[in-house]
Amino acid sequence: MKRKILFLFLGLFLVVGCTQMMNTPTKQVEEFLSKYQTMDKKVMNQLDEVIDSAGTMTKEQKEKYRELMKNQYKNLAYKIKEDKEDGNEATVEVEVEVYDYATAIKNSESYLLTHKEEFLRSDVEEETVDEEKFMDYKLEQMDKVKDKIKYTLHFVLEKKDKEWKLEDITDIDRQKLHGLYS
Repeated sequence: MKRKILFLFLGLFLVVGCTQMMNTPTKQVEEFLSKYQTMDKKVMNQLDEVIDSAGTMTKEQKEKYRELMKNQYKNLAYKIKEDKEDGNEATVEVEVEVYDYATAIKNSESYLLTHKEEFLRSDVEEETVDEEKFMDYKLEQMDKVKDKIKYTLHFVLEKKDKEWKLEDITDIDRQKLHGLYS
C-alpha cells in the first residue's frame, strides 16, 4: 500500500513539475510559433478567413496563396534571442527567418509600372490593368522566392493566475511572420 501511495505521489509530482516547466514565457512563444510550423487548425482557419475576405482573388488564386503561406509556415525558422521577466510581465525577443515574399511583391509592382502593356485588358478601350492577370503574375513571382529574410519580433506576455499568457501579436509582427513586411 505504501508503495502505491509513493508511486501516486511521484506521478503527481512529475505531472505538476512538467506543467511548471512548460509555463515559461519562452515555452509559450515556442508553442505559438510551433502552431505555425505544424499548420495548427486554428492557424489555418485564421489564414482561410483572411483569404476569404480578399475579394479581389479568384478561387484558384486564393488556393495558390494558401499554398504559398503553408510553405511559409512549414519553413519558418526561429531563434529565441532574449527572455526578460519583470514580475507578471515578460518580453521574449525572437529572430524569425521566413521567405521574402515582400520583395517579390514590391518587384512585381515595379515591373507593372515599366511593363504595363503586358497586363492591359483587351476588352475595354481605355488602358486598364487586368487585375486578375497581374495577381497571377504576382503569385507566380512569390512562388519563385528562395531568398529568406530575418526579422526580430518582440512577444509580450502577462502572468495571470500563475500562467503565462501571450498577448495578441501586432499586425506588423504578423506581416513579418508571413514574409510580407516591407
